[in-house]
Amino acid sequence: MPVFSYKGRSNRGGEQVQGTLEGADSGVIADQLLNTGITPTEIKLSHGARTTKATELSLWQRLNQERSVDPLELMLFSRQMYTLLKSGVPIMRALAGLQESSQNPIFSSMLQDLRESLDSGRELSTAMRRHPKIFSPFYLSMVQVGEMTGMLDQTFLRLYEHLEFEKDMRERIKGAVRYPMFVVIAMAIAIVIVNIFVIPAFAKVFEGFHAELPLMTKILMGFSDFMVNYWPMLVAGLIGAVVAFRAWINTPDGRYKWDRYKFKLPIAGKIILKGTLARFARSLALSFKSGIPIVQGLNTVGMVVDNEFMRSKIEQMRDGVERGESILRTAHATGVFNPTVMQMIAVGEETGDLDGLMFEVAGMYEREVEYEVKTLSAQIEPIMIVLLGGLVLILALGIFLPMWDLGKAALHK
Repeated sequence: MPVFSYKGRSNRGGEQVQGTLEGADSGVIADQLLNTGITPTEIKLSHGARTTKATELSLWQRLNQERSVDPLELMLFSRQMYTLLKSGVPIMRALAGLQESSQNPIFSSMLQDLRESLDSGRELSTAMRRHPKIFSPFYLSMVQVGEMTGMLDQTFLRLYEHLEFEKDMRERIKGAVRYPMFVVIAMAIAIVIVNIFVIPAFAKVFEGFHAELPLMTKILMGFSDFMVNYWPMLVAGLIGAVVAFRAWINTPDGRYKWDRYKFKLPIAGKIILKGTLARFARSLALSFKSGIPIVQGLNTVGMVVDNEFMRSKIEQMRDGVERGESILRTAHATGVFNPTVMQMIAVGEETGDLDGLMFEVAGMYEREVEYEVKTLSAQIEPIMIVLLGGLVLILALGIFLPMWDLGKAALHK
């Protein structure tokens, strides 16, 4: 536990006293002093005797702080903060308890910084802004609204539900693209093995007969020779292509075009699009329900959505609302929502229950994503069968067809 140095006056004689005490926070130290008959005049953290996990971090850990914080840990933090605040535990004691129970020294360091900021008079949302890679703009806006409305406990509960939903959607999307990526990688490995080990062995057999080979066989043998002789160039080219692609998508224009293209990918594209729209709708509904103004809500949601193309559409909606247009009109102008969703938005605006209808929109997209993921194998199987059949046909025509005609080749020897 941290060590605090204090100064105070005795209630009996009024003489000045000073010393050090261990406690979760300055409030606990003040309670201890008052119970022993001392009125504290100054309590501050003893920097020389600090023994918390926050000071035990290595330089490498400090340089990689935000990377070491798991999103799951932030989700659990939100749930624990809701439980503690709902139970009436003061926020300083809640943070101190979470710091002591944290197994991650980086997260413990962040909690220590929050406590010190609160102890110096800052608000919680202001203290969290010191860690922008841990707390997203949406998270900070929600906490700020919770402080303003006095519903910080409910805010943390909604943030927990939001983070849980985000985690679920990420896992579903990753699961959706994992199978096709595995199949494509497996086929690429098979092609490399065939060209490097199998075809050269057959090529030696064919060369022994000095016969005219079919065109497909010549093409396969030529491609195999190229891979065997120039594989360092191929590997270098592949690495260069990956590096160039990563550099391209790190540019604003490249990221925008790639994020837009992801929605057009065969099969997986519609899953990614529906998952992104579900995240957008739930985040926007949550901001509306928490009392965040529409323009500010669109702005914060646009900053946290993990897609530049979708962010541009959200900014388009925000600009339209700022000009006085309705949510329905701005949503229609984006061209990303289907007619059913547009009708739900229209009803939400008419009834004043836009947050509830946006939750319904999110739920609808979630169910569609779940259905698409469940039927993904059935959608991919025909494509994989065609690709595998084409690969087998090429190998059969290029390798096994000349083998069937070895007798004729032997006569020409």
